[in-house]
Amino acid sequence: MKYFFLVFLFIFGFLGCSNDKNKNEVVIYVSEDQVFSEPILKDFEKKTGIKVKALYDTEESKSTGVVNRLIAEKNNPQADVYWANEPIRAQMLKQRGLLSKYISKNSKEIADNFKDKDGFWCGFSARLRVLVADRNMKKYPSSVFDYLDEKYKDKAVIANPLFGSTTAQISAMFIKLGDKKAKLFLNGLKQNGVKISTSNGESADFIAKKRYLFSLVDSDDAVSRIRAGKDIKMIYPDQEEGGLGCFVIPNVVMLIKGAKHENNAKKLIDYLLSSEVEAKLALADCAQIPLHVEVKPPKELRALKDIKVMKVDYKDVAQKMHEIEPFLKEWAGY
Repeated sequence: MKYFFLVFLFIFGFLGCSNDKNKNEVVIYVSEDQVFSEPILKDFEKKTGIKVKALYDTEESKSTGVVNRLIAEKNNPQADVYWANEPIRAQMLKQRGLLSKYISKNSKEIADNFKDKDGFWCGFSARLRVLVADRNMKKYPSSVFDYLDEKYKDKAVIANPLFGSTTAQISAMFIKLGDKKAKLFLNGLKQNGVKISTSNGESADFIAKKRYLFSLVDSDDAVSRIRAGKDIKMIYPDQEEGGLGCFVIPNVVMLIKGAKHENNAKKLIDYLLSSEVEAKLALADCAQIPLHVEVKPPKELRALKDIKVMKVDYKDVAQKMHEIEPFLKEWAGY
C-alpha cells in the first residue's frame, strides 16, 4: 500500500509538471512602469487568448527587484519573458547565462545597435536623454558640457549619477570620452555647483518651478511636463558635428532560459516588438520613441532618424557601469 501511494504521488507530480507546461499562459516580469505596460499586456491577452501573469517592479526597487528575483530563480525559472526598461540589465542577465536566444520576425526592421548581436535580447520603444530648460532663457544650453560653463554656476541640476538612466549615460560618456575626461566632467559638476536631485522627475520639476535653469532628464519626464503646460523648453543635446549625440535608452524584451511556456513566450515577444505596440507606447503618456521607422513618434518628439544619436554598444556600457561604480560611490559620498 505504501509503495502504491508513492507511485501515485510520483505520477501526480509528473502530470502536474506536464500540465504546467501545457497551460495556455505566459509569465512575464516587468520593469517598465505598470501604468504603461499593463494595458499592452491586456491587449495581448484579448488578441491571443493567452493568459498573461505579470510581476511588476515597484518604484522603490525599480529595475533591480525582478532582476534579483530572476537571478535567484536561475535553477528553477518561474518567468518566461522579461520586459526591461533599459538594456543594461539584459546584458547582465545574458552574461550570467539566464537568457535563451530568440530572434523575432518583428526585430528585422530594428537597427542593429538596439539589439543583441547574438539574439539574446531586442530593444523597442525608447526614451531619450534630453535637456530641459527654463523657456524664458535668452540662450538655451545645447550640450551636456554646458554644465561646466561658469555662467551656469549654481544654476543647473542633474539626477544622481549613481542611479538609473543617469548612470547609464555617464557610463556611455566614459566610453566616448575616456576615463580621464569623464572624471574631469563629473568633478567639474561639483566645482560648478551643480545641484544633485533624487530623480529625473524631480529635476524636471525644479526647472518647471524655476529653481534652476536647466537639467538633463529622460524624454518622458520632459514631455509629461510640456503636456501639463509647464513653461519649459526641451533640447536634444550635442547635435553639432562631432558632438556626442543624444543617448537613447530602449525598452528591451528577452526570453528566459528554461521558460516553462516557451511557445507562448515567443508569441508575446513578437507582439512587444511589433509596430502596433510601438504605436501604442508613442501615443501613451510615456511618449516613447518608436524604433520601427514607419511608426510615427509622439507629436512632441522628432523621429529617431532625425536625431544625432550617441552610438555605443550597450554591452560596453554595462561593463563600464560595473567598472566605474567604486568611483561613482566615492564621488557621490557613499
